[in-house]
Amino acid sequence: MLLTKIKKNLKEILVDKPKIVLGLSGGPDSVFLLLCLKELEKENLIALTAAHMDHGWREESSKDVEFCKNLCETLNVDFISEHAKNIDINLKFNGSKEEIGRTLRRTFFNQILKQIDANYIALAHHLQDQQETFFWRIIRGTTLSGITCMKIIDVPYIRPILNISKQEILEYLNQNSISYLIDHTNNSDNFLRNRIRKYVIPAITECDSRFDKKFQTTMQMLQEEDLYLKKITEQEFNKVFSTLPNNIWVGNLKLFINLDPVVQKRLILHWLIAQKVQFCLSQKYIEEILKFLQTTSGGSHQISQNWQITKKKSLFFIEK
Repeated sequence: MLLTKIKKNLKEILVDKPKIVLGLSGGPDSVFLLLCLKELEKENLIALTAAHMDHGWREESSKDVEFCKNLCETLNVDFISEHAKNIDINLKFNGSKEEIGRTLRRTFFNQILKQIDANYIALAHHLQDQQETFFWRIIRGTTLSGITCMKIIDVPYIRPILNISKQEILEYLNQNSISYLIDHTNNSDNFLRNRIRKYVIPAITECDSRFDKKFQTTMQMLQEEDLYLKKITEQEFNKVFSTLPNNIWVGNLKLFINLDPVVQKRLILHWLIAQKVQFCLSQKYIEEILKFLQTTSGGSHQISQNWQITKKKSLFFIEK
């Protein structure tokens, strides 16, 4: 039944027999996903490679690598591993060890994706991970797009078990006597995500046992509405902006000002991404740009170390 659900989740990509790189930590979730994807490979629906990154943050991390390697050998799955110290990336510590680890893993997986010419990176996020992300983002502050959280297919990433619960995963592994690793840092109250997992979600579930089901329904509606707004944003972007030969997007200020504020903010974000501007997203940052565009005077406004927005008569654009 669980494999049927996974096939349904991946229905739109399985027709092309994709090459998939699985992020394998050795924990229960990724081990479960490894077994499921191996079944799809047996049915000649995918080609599978497992990849493990050793952060080197725990003394036993080398044993984790060995566990994953042995498991893949048993299942006849191609396996690639690398230590974080060998990954070429310029990282600045922002106070979040979780974020550093996530960036390292994503960089590693993307390198493997290119190295073996694969199509997708499979991550073992499940239903409770989605719930944790939802509350984590609400607590930290977010937008509608932010609370829609993770998607099952978000190229190049796929999350085949995103609508499968942790309980279902553990029951399957335990009933079939399948071994997996336990990361004890997942129980530490030092991390907000762990506190949400340990205290918030169990309390909500105790209040109403329908939470899992209703959460999935709500998430689906939020994602549908967000997708609709993205389509509206793209349509308005094509009306407001045109490109110059040097790939500069130039906006029509009058058309922009006449848009609804919700669309304006989405348009600014879409514009910054299209122009490949590096920025740290925040409500204050977007509102600062919006305020400048709404003023009647022309001139320029610095939005980062290397970029500025310039207004000339009825036009506005970004330049270095």
